[in-house]
Amino acid sequence: MDTSPAETFGQPQTTRFAPSPTGELHLGNARTALFNYLLAHHGAGGRFLLRIEDTDAERSKDQHTAALIEDLKWLGMRWEAGPDREDARGPYRQSQRLEFYARYFAELEKRNAVYPCYCTPLELEASRRAQLASGRPPRYAGTCRDLSPEQRQTKAQAGLKPTTRFRVPLGRRIEFVDFVHGSQSFLSDDIGDFVVRRADGTAAFFFCNAVDDADMGVTHVLRGEDHLTNTPRQLMILEALGLRAPSYGHVSLIVGSDGSPLSKRHGATSVREYRERGYLPQAMTNHLFRLGHSTPEHGFLSLEEMARAFDSTHLGRSPARFDEQQLHVWQKEAAHRLSPEEALRWLDPVLPKGLGPAAAHTFIAAVLPNLVLPEDARTWVDIVFGDLPALPAAEQQLVQEAGKSYFAAAAEAASAHGNDLPAIANAVRAATGKKGAALYMPLRAALTGVAHGPELAPLLKAMPPGKARERLARFA
Repeated sequence: MDTSPAETFGQPQTTRFAPSPTGELHLGNARTALFNYLLAHHGAGGRFLLRIEDTDAERSKDQHTAALIEDLKWLGMRWEAGPDREDARGPYRQSQRLEFYARYFAELEKRNAVYPCYCTPLELEASRRAQLASGRPPRYAGTCRDLSPEQRQTKAQAGLKPTTRFRVPLGRRIEFVDFVHGSQSFLSDDIGDFVVRRADGTAAFFFCNAVDDADMGVTHVLRGEDHLTNTPRQLMILEALGLRAPSYGHVSLIVGSDGSPLSKRHGATSVREYRERGYLPQAMTNHLFRLGHSTPEHGFLSLEEMARAFDSTHLGRSPARFDEQQLHVWQKEAAHRLSPEEALRWLDPVLPKGLGPAAAHTFIAAVLPNLVLPEDARTWVDIVFGDLPALPAAEQQLVQEAGKSYFAAAAEAASAHGNDLPAIANAVRAATGKKGAALYMPLRAALTGVAHGPELAPLLKAMPPGKARERLARFA
């Protein structure tokens, strides 16, 4: 049984991201969404869909759906259709597609491709343990597969609410070509009949995920490799209904720096956490683009450039390691590319309240080359706008060695010329003959309290009027 669809690479492709709204957008899911977005937009005419898989009513929350959409938009992704952009193939929330699923369930029942299963969770667990104890892989034993109508009626009268299981054909081989992992082959006898409808009547993942892809015209399903063994089940469902199957690809999972599954012990794992720390979306997408996807493009890329460079044949089969230090490299690049208006919005939470636009832009221009995250600016906010604390020992020694006459000349120049570093330096040079580091290092120490940091001239311009004279006069 070879159910592989015809390849359509080079033609317009339709991909989808189909999260369950049960929590925050994890980095692994964010990368899956990005890869699907890029695959769809690699060529002209592609479509990227967002579908919310919320049939698990107990765990699915509207606030999670809203947060997922917000995070995806923050990353720069837009979809041709989704729960906030419906079209004729919608709705794009599975909780709103129950009548649609009911029609397909009725079709499967008509074809005798499914049957009711009355096994209780306790009975299923006992069967699973028995199979494991005897060295067999656990799968459904087919207990309810061939019940007579009378036996089913008896169980129903006893108050048992059945699930619906798909009747897996016996003695079949399911083969398909995974566009990441290559040729795949599964024996149907190793799979066992699986649940397609829960006891409460809601559609299970295997079923609704597959039929929605077919109904929405999805041509390529790119998802985590933990779904690889789900694919033969879904291919059998689509075959039983006479629906076209998409091409399937399963990308490697993201792991931490130690090679273990990415978790809280590795630090932040959700997009929200990185957003709140001040990471920029362009930094995140540039890092995710290269996790499990090799590319000759080593520079900073926009989403449009990533889409042109994306190549599904370059998706790796080995786990991709998430390295926050590498993310820092992209973050620094992204920060330095910000326009003045973008930088102002980015740094607004750490700027002094009431700071005027002109003063804010002058300050940002001075410190931006030294920033990776907004939090890095807090030190310079204190230095530029606050009261200078006592000097550390090394900076205090620089000031003392320069001498009072040095600072008298500097303070006098600051009184005459304001926060103008060239004018102050020229006056000190003329008064003391100092040059190079001996000229500038004592000025930096006295004006900022530290011997390193952003360029001194623009930093000095960002200070309020009179502050330079005040700080220099302390040592005259």
